[in-house]
Amino acid sequence: MAQNLRLARLYLVLLAIVAAGRWLLSFQVAYEVGTDKMSIVILTIFAAVFYGAFCRRWRGYSLLQAMGLAATLAVFGQLVIVLSTLASYALGLETYFNHPKALNLEGVVPLGAALVSRARGLLANTILNGIVGMLGWALGGLLPADAE
Repeated sequence: MAQNLRLARLYLVLLAIVAAGRWLLSFQVAYEVGTDKMSIVILTIFAAVFYGAFCRRWRGYSLLQAMGLAATLAVFGQLVIVLSTLASYALGLETYFNHPKALNLEGVVPLGAALVSRARGLLANTILNGIVGMLGWALGGLLPADAE
């Protein structure tokens, strides 16, 4: 786990940038217009592909190690989403994090229902990212073995 955390530093910086961007967009741009401009889920999927590929080729990761790293990245991303959702409710703000479409629900969404939705997202996205990390690992065979 310590190795995953050390490797995840770049992702964590990008995650902070995207999360801050989502917060800022929440107050300036309608959800339907801005949500795809700064997506934590999409960032995490791309990170899983790249980390899986690069770690296979240049760090000698096994398939399971790549999957574990990708799942770790997903947990970080989902924790930011859950905490941002909680903060949105606690502060009484309407943000991209508590918007009904972001929660896959309709109408006014109470906190309990939002947390159930976020728990599902945590589980589903962690599994999805593990699979994507394996795909990245498979694609890592296309990378050169050393710097040329």
